[in-house]
Amino acid sequence: MTLRFAADENFDGKIVRGLIRVLPDLDLVRVQDTPLAAAADDEVLAWAAREGRVVLTHDVSTMTAIAWARVRGGLPVAGGIEVDVEHSIGAVIADLRLVALACSPDELNGQVLFLPL
Repeated sequence: MTLRFAADENFDGKIVRGLIRVLPDLDLVRVQDTPLAAAADDEVLAWAAREGRVVLTHDVSTMTAIAWARVRGGLPVAGGIEVDVEHSIGAVIADLRLVALACSPDELNGQVLFLPL
């Protein structure tokens, strides 16, 4: 089974477009293209868990904290990837490509990774 991703509403669109360019078959949904547009982070994480989607975010202050709170509370989290906004777009795309190709959903379940790797 391959990873499925959800890009947080504020996630850099250049990274999304570049990732789709290098992995055209990648299952990646932008949150703003779903009924969850403008939803709270906890709602996005709950939806992503139900859908089996790893959340891509730049929001370390709230999204990551809420993800860990869900894990501590025994609630599902399909995974999260916190991307440093100061890291170069090309390097982020390369790291995300590696994660997408090398990791299984089980490996990221209940985990939050931080990029750069």
